[in-house]
Amino acid sequence: MNLENTQVQMRKGILEFCILHIISRGEVYASDMLEELTSAKIIVVEGTLYPLLTRLRKAGLLEYKWVESSSGPPRKYYTITEEGKEFKNSLSSTWLQLVESTSQIITKNNS
Repeated sequence: MNLENTQVQMRKGILEFCILHIISRGEVYASDMLEELTSAKIIVVEGTLYPLLTRLRKAGLLEYKWVESSSGPPRKYYTITEEGKEFKNSLSSTWLQLVESTSQIITKNNS
């Protein structure tokens, strides 16, 4: 069994949830998301983020707009939709249940 592969899969499993939380705080640029996810050790490659953002947008959970930049090309800024907020809230409930359930299992005494 490959430990690193399992760890990567666990992180990928919560990636959408984390992205929705980041975007729900306000308009955000993809590189800022990537920086936050990387510093939290959730994601480290750009190639994972952009396809996921496209999938979330196509699902109606995110929107984006182009903003002109004085220091280069226009930037794409993401915001969460109302549907995205509802989806994130449902995921939050599921997350809290999972944390409680896993904590119950991993802290159970082997007596």
